[in-house]
Amino acid sequence: MSAPRECSLTEFLDLLRETLASAACWGVVLSQPFQDGDCAAGEPLQKLTARPVELFGERRYQLAERRGKQEFHHNLTAEELLARITETLGQQFQQADLFTPEADFSARWIRDSVLRVTRRKPSKSAPALTHDRRKQYLIPEGRPCPFLTEIGVMTPAGQVKAAKQAKFRQVNRFLEFVDDVLPELPATGVLRVIDFGCGKSYLTFALHYLLTELRGRKVEIIGLDLKAEVVRDCQRIAETLGCRGLRFEVGDIAGYAAAGAVDMSVSLHACDTATDAALAQAVRWQAKVILAVPCCQHEVFGLLSEDSLPGLLRHGILKERFAALATDALRAALLETVGYRTQVVEFIDLEHTPKNLLLRAVRTDRPSSESREQYEQLKVQLGLRSFALERLLPHNP
Repeated sequence: MSAPRECSLTEFLDLLRETLASAACWGVVLSQPFQDGDCAAGEPLQKLTARPVELFGERRYQLAERRGKQEFHHNLTAEELLARITETLGQQFQQADLFTPEADFSARWIRDSVLRVTRRKPSKSAPALTHDRRKQYLIPEGRPCPFLTEIGVMTPAGQVKAAKQAKFRQVNRFLEFVDDVLPELPATGVLRVIDFGCGKSYLTFALHYLLTELRGRKVEIIGLDLKAEVVRDCQRIAETLGCRGLRFEVGDIAGYAAAGAVDMSVSLHACDTATDAALAQAVRWQAKVILAVPCCQHEVFGLLSEDSLPGLLRHGILKERFAALATDALRAALLETVGYRTQVVEFIDLEHTPKNLLLRAVRTDRPSSESREQYEQLKVQLGLRSFALERLLPHNP
């Protein structure tokens, strides 16, 4: 690493221009926004990241703009990228990092049109110029996975069957959510998980594979379903695969009694208020992590009055979707009132399934009075007197 030196903004932009002209720019990142950054597009601009791509035989630069929790992409020419960086460096961002085959350059804004630049050894390898890079999955295609083969998603050689591509993406998406919350679970010992309404158990087997094969944990996972035939099939597969610590039982969400502490509660596609029953049970057990993907939701739909929002609720499909979103908002707020930190996130693209929201909750033991106020306000706005999860939750979880 060379000693930092000061240079003008013009000098740094000239360096960028030269690397772009010679196709030696392997990436650019603008970060560290000024506090009074651009809010013209709503959320303030937080980061710009550019990488080279090849489109129709010509080099372009894919620019990713990060605003809040969203990211927007644009494909630019070298001239357009240079113009974008020229208008934002020093105006919206304090830091610029330029990656080339020869060196990395880190430039920090220190005063009006003056940067402190540090040159380091190159840290990046030559970029792949394909426009759509293949997503790196926790269970990658091409690597045989016994449970995916057994349930018919993969061939023995590790190829995903054409008709099962959507299921393969869904499995990996679910595992990403689980992997994100593993730091919230006990670092040692046996992890106890209960999966309500496991059905054919694609995701139950995936969860077992992640925790045991990929993360090396000991587990006790119970898959619960009302259908005895489904449970028998799943238990047979578990025994065939030698899935230690995984078993399936016939049982109902509302009446199931867990023996001992529960680290994670999972309920995927439980219909209507069955999701609320599963959430209430998880709270009662003081589960450290809750993952729920609601299915059909009828309670709020039946209670909404068209008089409250006539322009919206007179359309059946809009009323149905509005009711589903309102239901999940109520659930998230209620979980926060009993000491959980919640997120409602996209589970899988709507292109693949309409059941695309996942409710993720992590126990904090810090009940939120603000969320209680929001919950009560939302009930009033919707004209609701009560709500299933509120009725089912224990008073002192």
